[in-house]
Order: sequence, then C-alpha cells, then structure tokens
Amino acid sequence: MARLIFMLEEPSMKGLLEGLLPRMVPGWEAGRHFLCVPHEGKSDLEKSLPRKLRAWREPNVRFVVVRDADVAPCTATKGNLTRLCVEAGRPETLVRIVCRELESWYLGDLDALAEAFGVRHAVSPAVRKKYRDPDRIVRPSSAVKALAPSFQKGSGARAMGAVLRPEENTSHSFRVFVSGVRRVADELGMLIEETLDGQEDHDAESQEHVDHVSGQDSGDPDA
Repeated sequence: MARLIFMLEEPSMKGLLEGLLPRMVPGWEAGRHFLCVPHEGKSDLEKSLPRKLRAWREPNVRFVVVRDADVAPCTATKGNLTRLCVEAGRPETLVRIVCRELESWYLGDLDALAEAFGVRHAVSPAVRKKYRDPDRIVRPSSAVKALAPSFQKGSGARAMGAVLRPEENTSHSFRVFVSGVRRVADELGMLIEETLDGQEDHDAESQEHVDHVSGQDSGDPDA
C-alpha cells in the first residue's frame, strides 16, 4: 500500500494535518495512508532530512516536506529544501512552504477560526478585509492571538485541523499545499476521482500566485 510521509518543521503542523488530511482525502487514516514526522524547528528538519530520506526503506512511499517561510523569501526556502531532497536521492519529494507562518492558514479561513474558538468578531467585514491576503501578513501568529486570545499553538493546531476547510481558504500557500498533496496522492493511486476534480487548473493558478508573491519577497521578479 502506498503512503505519504510528511516531514514537518514542528509538532503543531502534525496536530493540524492529522485532523485536516482525512477531510482533504476522504478515507485516509493516520498511520495507514499517511505518517507525520515532526521536528524541533527548522534547523532540526534541515539537518536530519537528508539522512532520513536516504535511510527510509519503505516501498511505494512519497515524501512531503512542509516548512514555514517566516521572514525568509519563499522561493529561496523552497529551493534549499528541494536541493536537500535531490542530494538525498529523493528528487520526487513534494516541498511546500507556508507563507509566512502556520497561522497564515488560519487567517485564510476566518469562519473556521471563529468556529474553533467562538470568536464571532473574527468574521466581521472589517476583519475579512484586513486579512484578505493572509500570506502577506508579517506576524500572523500575533494576529490570530489578537482575534482569539485563548489560542495556543499546539491545542490550536488540533482545533483548527478539525474545522479548516480545504476548499474555502484564501491563503494561496494553503491552496497550493492542498492541490499538491492531492496530485501526489493521485499519482500513487490513493485518491478517489471526485476529490481530484477541478484541482488541476486551480493548482497551476495558485502556484503562479505563490511564485509571484515569493518573487516580490525575494526582490527578484523572476524568482
């Protein structure tokens, strides 16, 4: 049986994905169809990634690497991780960057945030306008905390994993993540056909937007 192995920057991403992925791909179960491997930050992920990719002997798996960009240019961050995967003999690895922090994805679905934390004001027209492009918010973690004072990173990730909507998020980096994972799952025969419907065009459109944003961030219009 095929399986996706998610190499993650931190435990909070695992908390999110273990709730989100079975709703992204109906029928998926943690452990059986996917495995989340959290690390203790960016340095731990980048140092251990090549060794883990080389040593992994399980057949018919595909790796997905997910990391926050924080203040770094998204294209540079993705390029470095892609290079590590290629050097480790896993060039097919899917690399996805969160622009800027995991909380950017929460700001991309304010309805889910309001539901998870009972903060009705998070869906007001003024708040929606302020966070209409969450990938450009410099400190999304601070913004989420301001909207939902009870938010804590670990428990908040698990709460958002239960309600974040794969099809209704305004974060382009989130949408590129969703469509990329579904595409890889389809290549491995793990995806029911209706889940993939309509994703191909959206995948290309979203990736172009993220590349455009990343190029602006890096100061290179061709990045």
